[in-house]
Amino acid sequence: MLDKIKELQKEIEEIAVKSAEELEELRIKYISKKGEVSRLMEDFRNVSPDQKKEVGQAINILKNFATEKIRVLKEGLEEQASDSKGLDLSLPGDPMKAGTRHPISIIKNEILEIFKRLGFVVSEGPEIEDDWHVFSALNFPEEHPARDMQDTFFIQRNPDILLRTHTSSVQVHDMETMKPPIRTVTPGRVFRNEAISYRAHCMFHQIEGLYIDEDVSFADLKQTLLYFAKELFGEKSEIRMRPSYFPFTEPSAEVDVSCSICGGKGCNVCKYTGWLEILGCGMVDPNVLEASGIDSKKYTGFAFGMGIERIAMLKFGVNDLRLYFENDVRFLNQFEAAN
Repeated sequence: MLDKIKELQKEIEEIAVKSAEELEELRIKYISKKGEVSRLMEDFRNVSPDQKKEVGQAINILKNFATEKIRVLKEGLEEQASDSKGLDLSLPGDPMKAGTRHPISIIKNEILEIFKRLGFVVSEGPEIEDDWHVFSALNFPEEHPARDMQDTFFIQRNPDILLRTHTSSVQVHDMETMKPPIRTVTPGRVFRNEAISYRAHCMFHQIEGLYIDEDVSFADLKQTLLYFAKELFGEKSEIRMRPSYFPFTEPSAEVDVSCSICGGKGCNVCKYTGWLEILGCGMVDPNVLEASGIDSKKYTGFAFGMGIERIAMLKFGVNDLRLYFENDVRFLNQFEAAN
């Protein structure tokens, strides 16, 4: 009796079906009222009393095993039918469109790669800063307009904690912790309390550069920026430098690049001047070097800064700054080819 039970269990283990009809035949054969398991129950009456316990347990195990096997086979057939219903497996799958980088990220990465080729390293720092790193260490007088609430988002007063208004604060950290030569570019998001319009926003992005070493001159600054302009806007690009004022540089200059749209001939983009303003720059003021513990008699340096949105507007011909922050897919999809 026990041998017969083992044979049936082995037989049930090896069964496989390809259709519901085959499965039903097997169900009838093994677990119906007239099936193999039921016959074993009938033969159980002829088992000797000393074997009844062992044989009875074996029959119950076989019955449960056969029932579970039939159930698993049934579920497998149903799953196959569900997967193949109305599906042509030879058809190609639906394409999944990859996302694209934001135009600000595209321009930021392009600018950083240009300066990396000149030996600059990338530095980053906190967006929430103190007065020292944003203003005082950069030679801003106490009465400077940039300290006024109309320009700066202050988080608390006494001591002043604020959202940085420029990434120059990162350069102060670098000058405090690094020894010359220092050659860094600092990308990041900055904040100013300004009315939002097509040409201004309360949040935007900057990249600023700093180079400090012995015998650094204004000529080095000009050549660096000329190389940058030619790499970003094309080999035929030219720059011009106009005197300006920044508290942390002396002398200071605004830099214009020849309009790449009209080739310098004049158009509505450059307001018929042939030039587009792209950044501010200058030689680092000795007071800034001394404030960070750098000997201004031994070292000199230059600094520059630009708005990434401004560069992206010139590069891509975008006429409204607000588009960069609206996350409109129709706008962003236009930059797929630039990735």
